[in-house]
Amino acid sequence: MKLQRSGYVAGIALTAALSLAACGSDNNTSSNAGGAANASAAAGSCATGSLTASGSTAQKNAMAEWIKDYQGQCSGAKIDYQGTGSGAGVEAFTAGTSDFAGSDSALKPEEHAKADPKCAGGVAMDLPMVVGPIAVVYNVDGVKDLQIDGPTLAKIFAGKITKWNDPAIASQNNGATLPSTAIQTVHRSDSSGTTDNFTKYLSKVAASDWTFDHDKTWKAPGGIGAQGSDGVAAKIKSTPGSLAYVELSFAQNSSLAMAKVKNGAGEYAALTGESAGKTIEGAKVTGTAPDLTMTIDYATTQAGAYPIVLVTYEIACSKGSAKAADIKAFLTYTSSTGGQSVLSDLGYAPLPESVRTKVAASVAGIA
Repeated sequence: MKLQRSGYVAGIALTAALSLAACGSDNNTSSNAGGAANASAAAGSCATGSLTASGSTAQKNAMAEWIKDYQGQCSGAKIDYQGTGSGAGVEAFTAGTSDFAGSDSALKPEEHAKADPKCAGGVAMDLPMVVGPIAVVYNVDGVKDLQIDGPTLAKIFAGKITKWNDPAIASQNNGATLPSTAIQTVHRSDSSGTTDNFTKYLSKVAASDWTFDHDKTWKAPGGIGAQGSDGVAAKIKSTPGSLAYVELSFAQNSSLAMAKVKNGAGEYAALTGESAGKTIEGAKVTGTAPDLTMTIDYATTQAGAYPIVLVTYEIACSKGSAKAADIKAFLTYTSSTGGQSVLSDLGYAPLPESVRTKVAASVAGIA
């Protein structure tokens, strides 16, 4: 899926206008059909304070668009989001230097123990907000439409498969001319929720080949480390023979080749917002409201589903934040149908409606 620029600016403007029409009025409604129109009643009043947030680089492009739209409609509002990485975002929230944080992994119990005390009378909530498909990207001259399965990916990133013409790769790509050159893997050098989710996928679908479990920090030996999603995309772009994992939006922005990945139904699925959304539809909310931690089935047998996806959570206090009104207003927009509708053109997938309504309800309870 490539970025569709035709009509993009007009579409964003219309979505923003509809989604945020309620800024300054709780009773503004629209008779227009469609998700963006329905968001006008949900968006609520604008808040005019300032927010500082940081964390996930996976959602950086989504957050930039949301902030632009929200600030454009809500005069006086100011939001500063820095893509510092999921680990750094969680640390900043816990330290009290970020009003909310973005993380591609939900808080662990030990992280909740540190974060919850920051929320007087409440808890730190994990609110799924951005569905970010993880692309398997590569730079190999003459190779198009690469197909690959989880066990082969695990062996490559574990250093067990080192050449592009290895039989495990060739058997999945009949007719392709694969070079005998070395595979140069690239991974995130910073603490990253993208790494956590990619290694969760490997550990679930290829446990015997991937013995490093999952973590925000890359554990396997070898490979090249790169800072942030931008850094990974740039490294692939400039390194012949390379292979990496990076969010779809960054793969698109850098025009990187993306592999088709075999799912649990035995299909090699191309990565699109729709194919990633099919995997998220099968995910389960395992947190206890207002916390909405999700568990993803990486071995999904859903027809047409692309199996490597992540969910970026906004981590915010359910109660007790000094910026509660400002956080609530902004996250009401991002969790609205209008806010979610802008994501498809940015290389993300909107939340399934069954999940979005739960997120909106948790946001509505912020006090």
